[in-house]
Amino acid sequence: RPDGTIAYAENPPKKYQDIYPIAFDADMDGLVAETVKVLRHWMDHGVRIFRVDNPHTKPVVFWERVIADVNASDPDVIFLAEAFTRPAMMHTLAQIGFQQSYTYFTWRNGKQELTDYLTELSGDAASYMRPNFFANTPDILPGYLQHGGRPAFEVRAVLAATLSPTWGIYSGYELCENTPLREGSEEYLDSEKYQLTSRDWAAAEREGRTIAPLITRLNDIRRRSPALRRLRNLRFHTTDNDAVLAYSKREGDDTVLVVVNLDPHHTQEATVSLDMPRLGRDWHAELSVHDELTGATYRWGSANYVRLDPGRTPAHVFHVR
Repeated sequence: RPDGTIAYAENPPKKYQDIYPIAFDADMDGLVAETVKVLRHWMDHGVRIFRVDNPHTKPVVFWERVIADVNASDPDVIFLAEAFTRPAMMHTLAQIGFQQSYTYFTWRNGKQELTDYLTELSGDAASYMRPNFFANTPDILPGYLQHGGRPAFEVRAVLAATLSPTWGIYSGYELCENTPLREGSEEYLDSEKYQLTSRDWAAAEREGRTIAPLITRLNDIRRRSPALRRLRNLRFHTTDNDAVLAYSKREGDDTVLVVVNLDPHHTQEATVSLDMPRLGRDWHAELSVHDELTGATYRWGSANYVRLDPGRTPAHVFHVR
């Protein structure tokens, strides 16, 4: 600081008082060169994706130079900006070179806020900002997961895996770990930032305490669906219940239609009104929709009744045949 004291790292409301910044203005050229050297060491060992912690607390020009240097010779190396900060800074980091970005998805749970935020991300911002939807992180256990039980974990996995071309979860998500440090906190009680955690995955599978089969299924659907690898093809459809969200993605002959119950506590019913031209059909067409999660097939038209029980079927992920 101007008075000679050292400022600790800060990402409001969190203060990292055991972490101190480098004086970037003392030797920018040297710091860029040394950072690139460290990155290339790990690239030589096969690492091609780097998650950069809190890049917004360092000079933007520093990352611009580092990423440009690396990508000049290795354009396949990806930098993920782990920046939960103000929108302008998040957008700036994407514009100067970060190929992927954390987002506010973790805190968007309602129908309208999800619709508004995804409309923003899949609109003009999609030309430079590529979102990675993490359902949880080592630092963040959202309130929705704390209080929604297993259905909440299933719903957020479906949303993240089908709304964004890239998604992620942090270890323990599969077991629906949801104990906070204290009431009102978004931090884990048993955070792996401070200890090693041993999990009995086999026992969890035997006892049915894991949603790993759902996550496996979602990733299998994604691998078979070109439509889910795009962002700007996202289209929302009308439902008459604020707890039910419906949207589709279409790429060539591949069309995926998703209907999700956002309420992890109660069964919800709704009429889903499809924008048929968005699905490549005329308004009076009849569709054969195959649920990739349950294996069931239905005949749908422009208006369709759904009933989603969070304890059994919190969502439909349809392929339109």
